[in-house]
Amino acid sequence: MEEDAEFKLTASNLKKLGQKKLTREEKKNRQRALDRIGIPNFLSFWRAEKKKQGIEDKEKWLRRTAVEILQLNIGLYCNQACNHCHVESSPKRSEMMDRDTADRCLHILQNSPAVHTLDITGGAPELCSNFRHLVTEARKMKPELKIIDRCNLTVLLEPGQEDLVTFLTEHKVHIAASLPCYSAKNVNLQRGSGVFDKSIQALRLLNSAGYGKEGTNLELDLVYNPLGAFLPPAQEDLKVKYEEELWEMFGIRFSKLFTITNMPIKRFADFLYRRGELEGYMELLVRNYNLNAMETVMCRNILNVGWNGQLYDCDFNQQLDMPLIQTRRSLEEGDKQSDTPSRRPPTVWDLETVDDLNGSVIVVDNHCFGCTAGMGSSCQGTVV
Repeated sequence: MEEDAEFKLTASNLKKLGQKKLTREEKKNRQRALDRIGIPNFLSFWRAEKKKQGIEDKEKWLRRTAVEILQLNIGLYCNQACNHCHVESSPKRSEMMDRDTADRCLHILQNSPAVHTLDITGGAPELCSNFRHLVTEARKMKPELKIIDRCNLTVLLEPGQEDLVTFLTEHKVHIAASLPCYSAKNVNLQRGSGVFDKSIQALRLLNSAGYGKEGTNLELDLVYNPLGAFLPPAQEDLKVKYEEELWEMFGIRFSKLFTITNMPIKRFADFLYRRGELEGYMELLVRNYNLNAMETVMCRNILNVGWNGQLYDCDFNQQLDMPLIQTRRSLEEGDKQSDTPSRRPPTVWDLETVDDLNGSVIVVDNHCFGCTAGMGSSCQGTVV
């Protein structure tokens, strides 16, 4: 990792500018790129598109429906430092969710019967101190709950994690594993030297435990994201290619493939900016804007919780330090937004049940074009 040029540059900028200033600069760069191609802010663009398509809708704000997914980012520590990482995780990060915050998340889960999925992410969530506690207690609390572990695969081979596959199997944890390509060259280019071989080894371990095989109820989904400034191909078409390559070359089976658009934030935004491709990428996202995706973008039915317990509309907003608006309803009169952020970002300690957030306004910005381009993008793949 210390030899990786992308990581060293990011680390240098973080040290020099600090995370908040770096985030503000990144946001300005995105907006300048949009200004140059004559695109207004995200909400104005959405309203104009509705009008252009003859849709009569007085709603001026994107609102949450019913929260069905509780997503916990339990830490930024990771055994990898990938070029595309939107949370800037690495072995250098130490932020992790503590036991009190984890237990408060479980308290909210217990009080929220509408939540059918607990989505645990990071960093490498398995390396965070309360990962197993969260999984164990959530499974006891709700036997039918879908528990997702967003796994980078190589973590399964880390020292001290020899029993991890057994733990995941026993608790019926759904694996969403990142594998940005079926070729060693492309994976190693994005994620680091030797990562592909370790990923294949990890997938074989999961297959041996029953993951990805029919009748076992052990789901193993793979996650693809592009290597550069382009949109992912059709999800089902790419799944066929993944199945052919992984089975013929390595004898590996998996359940589903999710394609995810790279968001123009953090390391990927910095990568695009330095290559002079940020404006072109933003133009690509806007040009492929899909109004239908607005109905099913993930922020409409998800609550994201940071490692420190702060609440967000999605994991991307978390990394941009854009906290959730705490109040239940927003617009009460005319064009004036009645919801205003509290003086401090709301946390899990301000919430008893996710139902309190139903109908609330979702915080958006220019990075949201990433989730509405093409077939749409979410943590569960395409949305249209």
